[in-house]
Amino acid sequence: MTDITHSLLYLSGVEVSFDGFRALNGLSLDIRHGEMRAIIGPNGAGKTTMMDVITGKTRPDDGEVLFDRTNDLTKLDEAAIANLGIGRKFQKPTVFEMHTVEDNLLLALRGNRRVVHNLFWRRNAPDEGRIDQILGTIRLGDHRARAAGALSHGQKQWLEIGMLIAQDPKLLLVDEPVAGMTDAETETTADLLREIARDHSVIVVEHDMDFVRRLGVRVTVLHEGSVLAEGSLDQVSANERVIEVYLGR
Repeated sequence: MTDITHSLLYLSGVEVSFDGFRALNGLSLDIRHGEMRAIIGPNGAGKTTMMDVITGKTRPDDGEVLFDRTNDLTKLDEAAIANLGIGRKFQKPTVFEMHTVEDNLLLALRGNRRVVHNLFWRRNAPDEGRIDQILGTIRLGDHRARAAGALSHGQKQWLEIGMLIAQDPKLLLVDEPVAGMTDAETETTADLLREIARDHSVIVVEHDMDFVRRLGVRVTVLHEGSVLAEGSLDQVSANERVIEVYLGR
C-alpha cells in the first residue's frame, strides 16, 4: 500500500462513468501538504470530473479519495467537504457585485455565518487585520471600497481567490484562473498563487502553458480519465504521448 503519511489529498483507482462514458478511469493522484500542482490535458480528459469528485459534487463508482489521511471524501456531501477545508474556484468569477471588495471578503471570512450572528456582527481587530492581509495578497488594497462589479475581469478573479482564502482552506482548487486575462494580469496571478501556496496546498487546472511555466510546479497530464504523465513542464512537454494527444507538434 502507498505511504500516505505526507499526503493531504490521495486518490487511488477512481472510476466515474456517465451513461456508459468513462470520465475517470482508474485515476490516481497524490497531493502533499504545502504543494501546488498544475493539472493539464485535452478537453474531456477528466479534469472537471476530478474536481467534482474531490468536492463531493460527483460520487465515484469505485476507488479511494482521502483527505488528510483519515477523511473518506466518497462518504461526505459538499458542505461537509467544504468544512474540512477544501475550497473551489470555478472558471467564471462569482462575487457579490453590488458590495464593496472589503465587504465581499468580510462575508467570506471563516466563522459563524448564521443569520442572527450576521445581524449583530461588528467589525473587530482580528477580522480587520485578516482583511488587510488578504487585500495585500490579492493586490486589491487600493480597491477595498470599490464595488466588486466595477473591477476588471482579472481583479474579480483575484477577489474570488481572496474570498476562498478568507475561509482558511487547507486545499484550494482553482479552475483556469487566467482565462480572459491580460498578459500583465496573468503574470500577477502567477505571483499571487505562488504566494498563496506558501501556506496552502493548491491544485490549478489550466490550459495556458506559459502560465503553467510561470508557476514552476509539478505538472500532471490527464488523458481519458487517467494520468498520462507527471513531472516538470519540460519533462511532460517532451513526452511523446503528451505531444500526440495534447500539445501537438
